[in-house]
Amino acid sequence: MTAKTFYNKIANGKRDILEEFMELLQKENISYCVIGGLAVNAYAEPVMSLDFDVVIAVHEIERLLFVLPKHWSTKRDKFSINISSPDSDLRIQLQTDNRYQNFISRGEKKKVFGYECFVASLHDVLQGKLWAYADPERRQSKRQKDLADIMRLVETYPELLQFLPQKVREKISPSN
Repeated sequence: MTAKTFYNKIANGKRDILEEFMELLQKENISYCVIGGLAVNAYAEPVMSLDFDVVIAVHEIERLLFVLPKHWSTKRDKFSINISSPDSDLRIQLQTDNRYQNFISRGEKKKVFGYECFVASLHDVLQGKLWAYADPERRQSKRQKDLADIMRLVETYPELLQFLPQKVREKISPSN
């Protein structure tokens, strides 16, 4: 079984929604980069997630929404647009927070669960996770997952420890 097949089985995919979404971005020549937990998976031991967090250029968002297949649904939140399909449990979360815009130009081609895609750079992934962890409006369970993702990155790349705020460093490495 390939990684893509496994990922689609976990997502209860009747179709490969992620592949279709990335093909749409390519066809429409929309630059993007993957952020969030799946981006962490490109740099550290993978953990399963049904959230596909992605950032595209802010001026391309409306065009993307216009060309999305009609059977896909969208829901706007404060800092994201959630895109879903009845053919999969995968949740595509289009990040609209402007802080992520510079990540796109620094994206690197990586493989995540068998999909070749542009992923935010290692330092940008860490920065995004630090922003998410520090957001008091996020659910506590999400913030704990963000902290675990930060820990996975630091365990794989110990040199990242120096970039963590002291309070986060103490949470993941109490002896320091």
